[in-house]
Amino acid sequence: MVGDKSLSSRIFNATNIIILGIIALLCILPFIHVIGSSFATGAEIAQRSFLLFPTQFSLDAYRYIFSTDTLLRSMGVSIGVTLGGTLWSMLLSVLTAYGLSRRDLVGRRLLMFFIVFTMLFNGGMIPTFLVVQQTGLIDSLLALIVPVTINAFNMIILRSFFMNLPSGLEESAKIDGCSDFGVLFRIVIPCSLPAIATISLFYAVTYWNTYMHAILYINDPDKWPVQVLLRQIVVLATGLNYDGSEYTSVPPPEISVKMAVIVVATIPVLLVYPFLQKYFAKGALIGSMKG
Repeated sequence: MVGDKSLSSRIFNATNIIILGIIALLCILPFIHVIGSSFATGAEIAQRSFLLFPTQFSLDAYRYIFSTDTLLRSMGVSIGVTLGGTLWSMLLSVLTAYGLSRRDLVGRRLLMFFIVFTMLFNGGMIPTFLVVQQTGLIDSLLALIVPVTINAFNMIILRSFFMNLPSGLEESAKIDGCSDFGVLFRIVIPCSLPAIATISLFYAVTYWNTYMHAILYINDPDKWPVQVLLRQIVVLATGLNYDGSEYTSVPPPEISVKMAVIVVATIPVLLVYPFLQKYFAKGALIGSMKG
């Protein structure tokens, strides 16, 4: 009987490994195709519809997108917006979530109603643009941060996580003379690192992928984030550099340029994710257990 259970367990585990392995392979193959195509020559791309490993490596696509320092400047803008916006959003989100997690807060339910209401209804693109315009944020990098400072869903996850913390921790800290801010920064935040890391990743990806707000609010090309510039590179990959000057040699195929653009835009997030991955699932699941 024990042997049967052991055999069935091994069969079940092997089946899971095979199925999950196939799913993982299907998920990673498109990305391998993107990387391989970005290094392929035009002739090889024309001959092979699905390319994983090019037979002849070519750096023409990367030479093209790095042909001026515009891309590096744009990467700097995106990195600055991502770092500054994530820190600012996390500060306000943590403060708001902690306040709303306190059961003695007067009007807590009404405030939560207004916050949840924004998840269902919003003013729309034109009213938001008018607010940004009237506050003088047009052509300012703050326009990429201020309108999306707090995400209601992210704040609710943090609030739920804070509410799951043992109340005895806060009571002990209060007995030792901690203020509310002392409890937050010395007790609550250190105990909530999984949730904070998860929400930080959510905010960072949002700021890094900023596109529509940059199109609406940023007119100066020197302040374009990388997503907007990379779109321009793809659109203008027809014989001219994206700064308007003539390309010095035959431009690379449009497909390889697109693939190189995807790689450049994705690598920074891939470099950050492994450091936060161990917190990601734990923070998201624990924060969603309790409303």
